[in-house]
Amino acid sequence: MTDLPAPFIERTRRLLGDDYPRFAEALESESPTSIRLNPSKSTPTGTIGDPVLWARHGFYLSSRPTFTFDPRLHAGAYYVQEAASMFLNRVIRQYVHEPVRYLDLCAAPGGKSTDAVASLPVGSLIVSNEVIPNRAHILAENIVKWGSPYCIVTRNEASAFGALEKYFDIIAADVPCSGEGMFRKDPAAITEWSAANVAHCAERQRAILTDVWNALRPGGLFIYSTCTYNTEENEEMIGFLRKKFGAIPLTVDIDPAWNITPALVGDLPAYRFMPHRTRGEGLFMAILRKPGEPGETRREALLSTAEKTEKRNKKNKTPRIAIPDEWRLLVANPDRYTFISDEEKIIAIPAEYTTDYKLLDRNLDLLHAGITVATLKGKDYVPHISLALSTAFDTSQVVRYEASLDTALAYLRRESLFLPTDLPRGYILVSYEGFPLGWAKHLGNRTNNLYPQEWRIRSGYTPDTPFELNIAPK
Repeated sequence: MTDLPAPFIERTRRLLGDDYPRFAEALESESPTSIRLNPSKSTPTGTIGDPVLWARHGFYLSSRPTFTFDPRLHAGAYYVQEAASMFLNRVIRQYVHEPVRYLDLCAAPGGKSTDAVASLPVGSLIVSNEVIPNRAHILAENIVKWGSPYCIVTRNEASAFGALEKYFDIIAADVPCSGEGMFRKDPAAITEWSAANVAHCAERQRAILTDVWNALRPGGLFIYSTCTYNTEENEEMIGFLRKKFGAIPLTVDIDPAWNITPALVGDLPAYRFMPHRTRGEGLFMAILRKPGEPGETRREALLSTAEKTEKRNKKNKTPRIAIPDEWRLLVANPDRYTFISDEEKIIAIPAEYTTDYKLLDRNLDLLHAGITVATLKGKDYVPHISLALSTAFDTSQVVRYEASLDTALAYLRRESLFLPTDLPRGYILVSYEGFPLGWAKHLGNRTNNLYPQEWRIRSGYTPDTPFELNIAPK
């Protein structure tokens, strides 16, 4: 590891006291590898690894394989996530028992958002936001691969959510930070560290929290987290929320055997994952409740306004394009969805959130919502990758081709495909070990690879043997 900055050593030694030598030694050790299964897509068929004790569906692996070359990763069967970050699952299981509207404010690349999808009660709406364009597109890709029709991906500053006054039941903010907890995984984080950057990050965090607080309903939960160790970005930020907004810190039920470290200053409940004590990277998390009663909400007024605006503007809108039944029937239980079409695409939104979609579409920059069923190319519809990877896709309605590892990797590289000539002509669902990967169009003598160009694997390497992972499609 690159030598740690002297000011960081001095600050952290004061913070940890006699624990600092063990902490420094842990930073020199290998970072553990962990994955989290997608419970809507995959199920274990045997031993995977040691379980992550605070998270359902989380497992440590004995070594780090080349995940890029496992088609099941691209199918959304699992997510590679640092174990400490999976503590979100424990928080949600304790505090959330009915469907909610959930905002992941700083969501890229998507680990905590996909964890929220898997952890929240069925029927929850998850809005995943990322303001930086290239990171927002990576977030959208990972959300599409996870496959939930209850997700919306946005690209906005935190201040844009202020107009959605008291709309969300839960807001999670894994805020941009100085990244001290990533030193072991990312040596570049060491070279970028400075005391001045810590102060800059803390100032930015206060601005983000102030901008978004108005969007949380009274009685709602705020989940604050960072991947850094200092108190300026952690305990002091919770103090800021308490003083400015009257936020009420909450406790989480934990097992002492997990060796989660409490707050390092003050008496507030907080949860620190330190690499010399827990099996994972650095993480700080605190859970707070917004003062007030849940009934004090403007959500109904916002939704009513969105519905009235939609009706008022219908006369001036381009007429919706009729959606053929053959496309509706590709979604399982189509009566549970509202299908919306325009001159570019067909999307399916869970019916109970149709008005929410209209509200969010009017106020935010949406990159993805629900299921993109198909896009219009010329006069014809083309099935979209979002449908192929959706957990609501009725795969019995299409022709399916089960690819070998070599063919699956060629498909994911967007190379030319040579499928059996006896396959029927038309759109084919390409799968690997039962997990859908995406679409190809079979023309008889050749096949067009329709995997998204921007998602393709750019390496030509092929492993000698596939990554052994004991999972099967659910």
